[in-house]
Amino acid sequence: MRKRIVILLIAGLAMLTPGLDARADVADFYRGKTVNIVVGYGPGGGYDLFARLLARFIGNYIPGKPAVTVQNMPGAASLRATNYLATVAPKDGTVIASFDRNIPLIAFVSGSPNVQYDPLKLVWLGTLSDSTEDAFVIWARKKPGLDTIADLKRADGPTLTVGVTGVGATDNDIAVLLKQVLGLRLNIIPGYQDSNAVGLAVENGELDGQLIGYMAGKIAKPAWTKPDGNMKILLQFARQSRHPGIPDAPTARELAPTEAALQMIAMAEQPYIVARPFAAPPGIPADRALALQDAFAKTMKDPELAAEARKINLDLTPLDAKDTFAAVESLSRAPSELRAQLRDILYGAPQK
Repeated sequence: MRKRIVILLIAGLAMLTPGLDARADVADFYRGKTVNIVVGYGPGGGYDLFARLLARFIGNYIPGKPAVTVQNMPGAASLRATNYLATVAPKDGTVIASFDRNIPLIAFVSGSPNVQYDPLKLVWLGTLSDSTEDAFVIWARKKPGLDTIADLKRADGPTLTVGVTGVGATDNDIAVLLKQVLGLRLNIIPGYQDSNAVGLAVENGELDGQLIGYMAGKIAKPAWTKPDGNMKILLQFARQSRHPGIPDAPTARELAPTEAALQMIAMAEQPYIVARPFAAPPGIPADRALALQDAFAKTMKDPELAAEARKINLDLTPLDAKDTFAAVESLSRAPSELRAQLRDILYGAPQK
């Protein structure tokens, strides 16, 4: 009788804790394995810095504590890495990726046949930054006749030559949008591999300016932020109000000439809610997907990660998987007319 009671108690406990077996299975799978974080840009840029910071800590929170490595896969403004994640990468939970914040916008707006992923089917883990403490800005070399953004709007004003990575990348798409919607005199030179290459070209005098995140610029080019330096910020994007660190530079919304222009700017700013996104492939086992999402959320609360981020001035304002997916999903619900207008400006007519 005593033996039977013990057996029934054990069975009852198992029924009350059905997740224990699942967690054990996940831990058994990951133990001794390596999780690879694929970054859609080259080493040293903002996306790479955030990914390497995450890689140092997230393995501690994945059941089984696997090793975590980072692999750079630049190409087509991180479209290459995203397509790899969706189509080729192992769908077993051993690969996650970080890619351009514009990746969902490209899928919902561009109509490009090169898009081989569905943003709504990716397994979103979260974002390390929702950009509440950041802005996307135009840095410009100081030169005669160029004091404010108004000078770039004058018909007889100077032209600012800026370098960008490529179609679909944040820097390219925002430069095109600002040129077409706000009438800025921008000479846009595409084809740079990453933001580091653009920054170097600015310093070498090959370019007049760069579009880049405010915090990323401060980290990569601290000399640019000095008041007596040779660079200044003319405009800030992805802000409803001016960033407190750059109060003299107007927002793109302030300069919108019409309500339609304001709506397009607001839609193009939406990806900044998921400024540093991470996702796993579609179709991975549900228990491993939940484990990765839970590990990401726990990593964001790690005080050591926060301390390391402060050391290198990284903006950490994370969102979990649920809020990240909600921000992505909201883009898919944008009015079709607005999406068509934005597509025509950024990408031209749909490709057949």
